[in-house]
Amino acid sequence: MHIVDGALSNPVVIGGAVLAAGGVIRGLKELTMEKVPTAGVLAATFFVASLVNVPIGPSSVHLIMNGLAGLVLGWVAFPALFVGLLLQAVFFGFGGLMVLGVNTLNIALPAVIVGLLFRRWALSPNPKVAMVAGAAAGAGAILLTALMVALVLLASGQEFLTAARLVVLAHLPVMIIEGLICGAAVLLIGRVKPDLFQTLVGVSTLERV
Repeated sequence: MHIVDGALSNPVVIGGAVLAAGGVIRGLKELTMEKVPTAGVLAATFFVASLVNVPIGPSSVHLIMNGLAGLVLGWVAFPALFVGLLLQAVFFGFGGLMVLGVNTLNIALPAVIVGLLFRRWALSPNPKVAMVAGAAAGAGAILLTALMVALVLLASGQEFLTAARLVVLAHLPVMIIEGLICGAAVLLIGRVKPDLFQTLVGVSTLERV
């Protein structure tokens, strides 16, 4: 859901940059050495998953995997996704440097939100509960990101109304795909490395359901 340079108004670009900077700073404060390898893997996952872009007006449609990043990394998703977006802008011209803050905010903030909402359920020893929580986080992150992209487009001018609607509608299939992938990933984590969430986000075993 990369928004391209020149599509947004200056107040929206500046506001997005300020908020994204705050998120990155918060994430860096929580980025311990234990989290660096996983943050790098999830940043690379986002980088690769979103390489296949389908342009839609001033934005694009692609996989993101920000729901999984939010579940595993929490606020660290901000710097991890920022790095992925920066590399894509520099090497492939996806999005742009001027809108880097807005793109980071649109993708990372939903990641943090679904992490806060669904992480305790993703920790459930019941595989079905954990998988449903992962699927909800994956689909929910895409929905929130699409809505945020639509919102910043509308904030830049009513001429983007059609594009904003199209962005949301076009990401409905992506919600389903990401929900399935994220649900399967959480199920796999629960079987292979069940302590991953606690290790990375400091979740107590008392929070398990």
